[in-house]
Amino acid sequence: MQQTQTRFTGEPPESFKFKRIIYTKKDYVATITLNRPEVLNCFDMQTLVELGQAYWDISVDDNISVAVITGAGDRAFCTGADLAEQEEILKKPNNYYKWMYAFIEMHDRLRNIGKPTIARLNGMVVGGGNELNMACDLAIAAEHVTIRQVGAARGSVAAGGATQWLPLIVGDRRAREMLLLCEGINAETALGWGLVNQVVPADRLDRAVAEMAEKLYNKLPECTRYTKQQLNFWRDFSWGMTIGHARDWLTLHAGAHETAEGLHAFREKREMQYPQIHCKFAGPAQTFTASMPLNNCKNCQAPMAKSFQFCGSCGTKL
Repeated sequence: MQQTQTRFTGEPPESFKFKRIIYTKKDYVATITLNRPEVLNCFDMQTLVELGQAYWDISVDDNISVAVITGAGDRAFCTGADLAEQEEILKKPNNYYKWMYAFIEMHDRLRNIGKPTIARLNGMVVGGGNELNMACDLAIAAEHVTIRQVGAARGSVAAGGATQWLPLIVGDRRAREMLLLCEGINAETALGWGLVNQVVPADRLDRAVAEMAEKLYNKLPECTRYTKQQLNFWRDFSWGMTIGHARDWLTLHAGAHETAEGLHAFREKREMQYPQIHCKFAGPAQTFTASMPLNNCKNCQAPMAKSFQFCGSCGTKL
């Protein structure tokens, strides 16, 4: 990740000339806004680099006591990785390893920023966006917010972040429900599960964030920093134990059929072809094509290739 010059004081936000984020400082609060509303504030490589630079600046600025992270507009906080960029990675899957380097360092800088952080959730929180939410210390959501993990439905795995942190926050069964079913939860459910701290009407979101920031400011900074360090123990431990494995696995599978199908379906704005993907597993000797002749399984009615001997969905002999 691009490194700022060695220094021990913060810089004026405008000096960074960021293109993907809006970075502001007012009194004791620094605010980072993911500024890509046209793509639901997803992050590409440049966004990850800019986030890391802003975190660095906040960490060395003694005038800043609280960091707020949010998204532009009211549709999305963050929807995770930029799928258009991810589709480009299909052409050279090893580039995913480079992308993950920026992703990992962005998260490491955020967790080790040394100051309390608030996720201002102003819209959809999806995939890596939820990992960004969980990496913050506290979260306030507008009433219309939904939170969702999508990896198992779209060709990825939220390894290292959501697979480790989500069970710590909401419990094992609820985490499995979110990660395996890929169904969204609304703001009130997220509040009940402990995934956010407050839910407020959208027109009260800024006020609620300001009130929480003021409460955090009126605490001892060194004691707060070390409390945060201790609170991060299990997140740091699980992250450190798994994120390197995740980086390698995701790189190896960046060009895999499931990932490609997920990205192509997104680009073409069509439904995923889950039955055909199951067919591929049931008949590894046959080359998969979307136009292959199919028969429905007599047991579960899933469409299977005519040449398959067993159903790839329920295992019934065909």
